[in-house]
This record gives sequence, structure tokens and C-alpha cells, in this order.
Amino acid sequence: MNLPPLSLYVHVPWCVQKCPYCDFNSHGQKGDIPEAEYVQHLIDDLKADLHLVQGRKIHSIFIGGGTPSLLTGAAYTRLLNEVDNLIGLEEHCEITLEANPGTVETGRFKDYVKAGINRISIGVQSMQNDKLKALGRIHGSDEANYAAQQAKEARLNSFNLDLMHGLPGQTLDDALSDLKQIIALDPPHISWYQLTIEPNTQFASKPPTLPQDETLWDIQEQGVELLAQAGYVQYEISGYAKPGYQCQHNLNYWRFGDYLGIGCGAHGKVTDANTGLITRTEKVKHPRGYMDLIKPYMYKSWHVEQDDLAFEFFMNRFRLVEPCPINDFNKLTTLPLQSQQSALNQAINKGLLTQTDSHWQVTLKGHRFLNDLLELFV
Repeated sequence: MNLPPLSLYVHVPWCVQKCPYCDFNSHGQKGDIPEAEYVQHLIDDLKADLHLVQGRKIHSIFIGGGTPSLLTGAAYTRLLNEVDNLIGLEEHCEITLEANPGTVETGRFKDYVKAGINRISIGVQSMQNDKLKALGRIHGSDEANYAAQQAKEARLNSFNLDLMHGLPGQTLDDALSDLKQIIALDPPHISWYQLTIEPNTQFASKPPTLPQDETLWDIQEQGVELLAQAGYVQYEISGYAKPGYQCQHNLNYWRFGDYLGIGCGAHGKVTDANTGLITRTEKVKHPRGYMDLIKPYMYKSWHVEQDDLAFEFFMNRFRLVEPCPINDFNKLTTLPLQSQQSALNQAINKGLLTQTDSHWQVTLKGHRFLNDLLELFV
């Protein structure tokens, strides 16, 4: 079968401190980060996964965390050179690094560009210092402005600013003020999404007071309009980009492409060229266990069951605003389309989806009630 594009996710687990809303695999920094040792483990982890590549080059790379900008440019030069040597990069491969707006991290932006990184995603989250404090962030709005300016001067292909809404004590005016300030910084890409309380976080054990549903609805409605007026096109649930600046790595995820995952707790998804079976992988989560040479990096791997495959396909694909080619369903899952015809008919009858001879299109109602749409395929 024709395999989908192959991306690479790299996880760096350390943060200066853990934020109370964060459920990612991150660990507060205690002492110096073992940078050289960890990069070597990432390289060895990648070598152990080379059999999953199946002749492809890397389509895109996303370095997430944690706070990947706690590592130096030299660390990423070494890592990316090895990725290129071991597998190879597609021409114009998008390489994104997540960064915080702290002074130390932003001072490294030009070093990251020299290492081969061509896109930086900056975790601003809010432009109001009281909200940042409530979120446990260690930067202020001045540092956020400075980070955006440094990203502009670093000669990147693109950069993203991450912004949350629905924050503790946030009003409609607060949220729109945040968004207007982010738009004024003129990033090519904005990730704008609602804060949710996740299990096993500080916020879950001590929930803050969040805005009422009516306020959240108004924030979403008026915020989307502000972004559209400023020239940002919504291409997925929380992704807004100027034309030509969509995140290629995220697009490959949502189009049900493949990706290797290396680093603490990193997840991967790979299609077998011979059988079409899809395997998901998960690496050892804790840095101590991950860097223990006695243990393998792989924590577990499993085949996606046929009963789950359709749901996984639609859960990813229907996040996107773009139409979904009907042929992609069989091409990427090997399942017959007839197996989902009843659910598709229900979605169309409920006004959540439209269909032409060649494509499905999630409607505005379908995106607003995406969970209702996806439940039809469970």
C-alpha cells in the first residue's frame, strides 16, 4: 500500500516549574538538565525505531515538552544532524520547537535557526499578568512581546503564538483584549483554544472559578470574527493561520499520517506497508527510567483494532476545516466504506456533515458539536 507521510515528534520533559493546568509529561527542573546524555538517548531511541521508517524521509518534526527551549542550539544541531543522517529530511521539512517567552530561551532563537529549526511555537497563554500568575506561568506580558519580536528577527519560516481563553476570572473583554494584543504582534500562526480542566492536575484537585458557558460562547463567537477580520483562516479547531502558514506537522496528524515518537512518554503511529495494520507506540515516561540503559525505550506498542480504526480516522480528520477526500478512508484504514455508511447517513441527516461524490465536509454545526458527530462512529 502507499504509505502516508512520516513525521517525527521529539519530547523534552523538563520545565522550570509545572503549571497547574498541565497534564503533559513534564517534570520541574531540579539542578542542571543532562542535555548531552538526553540527546544521545534520543538518537539511540530513533535508531531502535528505524525499522518503522519503511523507506520514507521525515516530512516534519515537532519538538515539544516540557520546555524544549531549555536545551541549547548545540543540542539540536547534534540531534537534527543525526535525524538527517539516519533517515533523511524531505525538502522544505518543517521543524518546529516549542518555547517559553523567558529571556534565556528567547536569547537562543538565532542558535536554533542555525541548528535547522525553521518554526518556533511560543507559549504566551495570556497577555495579562494576573492571568499568567493564576496559570502558574513564570513570564509576563513584556517578555511575551519581546519573544514575538525575537522570533520575527530570527529569520524563521514561521512562528506561532499560543493563547488560551476561558481562564480563571476572565471576562469577555479580558479574552478579546488578549486576542487583539496577539493579533497586533502579527504572527503567521495563532493557536487559540479554551482552557480545560484535565485529570491529575493541580487545577483538577483545586478547581478555579472559570467563566460561565454564555461567556465562553461569546468569547468564541467574537474571537473567531476578530481573527477572520485580521486575515487569519481557521483550518482546524484551534489553529488559525495566514494563507500558506498552516502547521504542516499538525496537518499530517489530522490527515491521519504517520509519525515516530522519541523521548520520554512520546507517542507514535505507524502504518505497515505490507498489511496496512496501524501500530501505536508509547515510550517510557519518566526521565530516570527512560535514561536507564538496562531498559528499552519502548514502554508499549499495540495494533489499533479494526473496531476502533474508523473512530480514530474520523476523530483526527474531522478536526480539520478542509474537505476530507472520501477515498482517504479506505486508503488509510483499509476498511470498506460500507462499514460506516449508517453513521455517515446519520451525520448528514443531523446537519453535521455534507457529502459530494468525492468529499465529506464537516458543517459549522458539526464543528460546534464535534463530540456529537464523533460519537456516531464509536
